[in-house]
Amino acid sequence: MVQDFSYREATSRNIGWLTPVEQEILRHKRVAIAGLGGVGGIHLLTLVRLGIGAFHIADFDVFDLVNFNRQIGATVSSLNRPKIEVLAAMARDINPELNIRIFPQGVNPDNLPEFFEDVDLYIDGLDFFAFSARQVTFSACGDLGIPAITAAPLGMGSAVLNFLPGKMTFEEYFQWGDVPEVEKALRFLIGLAPTGLHARYLLDPSSINFVERRGPSTIMGCQLCAGIAATEALKILLNRGKVRAAPHGLHFDAYRNKLVHTWRPGGNNNLLQRVALAKARRQLGIKNGTATPDMFKKDSCFGDTVLSDQTGSSSPKHTIIDQILDLARWAPSGDNTQPWRFQIVDDHQLIVHGFDTRDHCVYDLDGHPSQISLGALLETISIAATGHGLRMKVQRRLEAPETNPIFEIHFESYEDIKPDPLIPYIPYRSVQRRAMQSRQLTIREKSVLEASVGEHYRILWLEGFVQRYRAATLMFRNAKLRLTTPEAYQVHRAIIQWNARFSEDRVPDQALGVDLMTARLMRLVMRSWGRVKFFNTFLAGTWAPRIQMDLIPGIACAAHFVILANQQPRGIDDFVGAGRAMQRFWLTATKLGLQLQPEMTPLIFARYARNDIIFTREKGLTEQAKHISQKMECLIGSEASKYAVFMGRVGAGSSPSARSVRLPLSRLKFT
Repeated sequence: MVQDFSYREATSRNIGWLTPVEQEILRHKRVAIAGLGGVGGIHLLTLVRLGIGAFHIADFDVFDLVNFNRQIGATVSSLNRPKIEVLAAMARDINPELNIRIFPQGVNPDNLPEFFEDVDLYIDGLDFFAFSARQVTFSACGDLGIPAITAAPLGMGSAVLNFLPGKMTFEEYFQWGDVPEVEKALRFLIGLAPTGLHARYLLDPSSINFVERRGPSTIMGCQLCAGIAATEALKILLNRGKVRAAPHGLHFDAYRNKLVHTWRPGGNNNLLQRVALAKARRQLGIKNGTATPDMFKKDSCFGDTVLSDQTGSSSPKHTIIDQILDLARWAPSGDNTQPWRFQIVDDHQLIVHGFDTRDHCVYDLDGHPSQISLGALLETISIAATGHGLRMKVQRRLEAPETNPIFEIHFESYEDIKPDPLIPYIPYRSVQRRAMQSRQLTIREKSVLEASVGEHYRILWLEGFVQRYRAATLMFRNAKLRLTTPEAYQVHRAIIQWNARFSEDRVPDQALGVDLMTARLMRLVMRSWGRVKFFNTFLAGTWAPRIQMDLIPGIACAAHFVILANQQPRGIDDFVGAGRAMQRFWLTATKLGLQLQPEMTPLIFARYARNDIIFTREKGLTEQAKHISQKMECLIGSEASKYAVFMGRVGAGSSPSARSVRLPLSRLKFT
């Protein structure tokens, strides 16, 4: 016994919310916890600090690296040590007077009588997929009249159900019986959270796999579970406060800022639950409790990236160049064309084969936009290489045609190279086509962005409501030219992927920035140019998309900006260099928590007009392009127009929920 320890002093700050008598009652209560992983360990330590004096704890597992993100006992010093041993020591370090009985083999039908002996309350800390153990423990609680709590970490929230003596049992609520385990998993998930608050912000559904028994979890969810479960435990053990018993439940989601009281009479036999289960089975391809092989591959926004190794993938180890390219492929490109292919020569050499789309894309004037994209790729390779202590040296093959430029890349190792702080933002950077916050950029944000482009470029800011409105009206007029040009229609038709949240090689319609009705109308109209022309001529067909995609977002942002070169760009190397500066600007904006959308088409149409280049067979559109050029010069100045290499809008706001992703690396490489 530690001489300096005093239970009353250690728990004295509970008094006020508890009476001294209640605190003493808790001291003599015994709680059983099965499972000491994600939530079980935090349950134990939370209840110890509450003042519970006795525990029965069960777990057979050891700590591993994959536990570090959420399990309270997972540390470097506890690696490969039994969880039950580590948590028991941590609990005794808080209260050395604890009465703890450990069950290092976990719970099973043989030791349940001992596990539940003299227990006042059971709290479920078992792994989500521990179906057999969960079924027998809750069944025993029902038979013995022991109140039981299950609190599940779901995303960044917690769903809680209480099973009290004389009320609905676990089996009556979840309806498990002897159904297959995949079906049990589905019934458990939907039974815990009928409203599914967490589902909306799950970014990668493929991270959940019932067959492989894995799913994502966060420390926030686990800690919220412990707080809510401990509060329910206090009410049950002290017999005060309202305790909602199943089929009532609570689901609190901190990310969504929502608290929902759920009520499903009959549990999973409720009509609403049966409908939800049927829908989930259909979406996941579950038939007779069996999952189809590809049921967990839908809507992943990361494809088969090297980053999948972090989720426990058993894929073979990739080379350093593979890892560099797997990041570099996330570089931006117009309409997600990804105008590059990779040829790996050896461990230190790489050849990038570029191409442009000037022969069929009206926006790729002289291939300059594609060259800017290639510059962004090269800069991304350079940034990614620093994560491996490498410096990139690049040289363009002068004999290669500008339509198919070739870049030779060599990597050299240097001990003093530190990972570029922009590395984590490479795959996170994306286009936000919807409204942003209109708060002005701070002095710090602007100075950091201006420094990011380097000494050969500068930033022209268009700030304040008046300037934003002028830029928005320019984009609005420019959009009419885009949407009435037949050559642009061919591009739009080819690059939009309909009914999609993510697209590997196009732009998903859900990322366009229009509402559902407008998107459906656009798809209907864009089936033929004749239909587009009819709607544009007689039914004001361009108004809805222009308002939603150009006017409103153009006003709803912090600022529009133009990246200006110090010297007028003329050749491919100038535009490749501009692309490198642009990518650092965009990644820096992402690092600052800002969103960005390119606005390149006014620059492109202005250059068509300025150089008298014919871009369409449609009469009258050339004059519109000249008008756009004049408006552009009025907005940023005639001289600045000649030095402009990139234009966009920027502002604070949430990340887009839909985006273009990238082709897998395997499809971008050739030998």
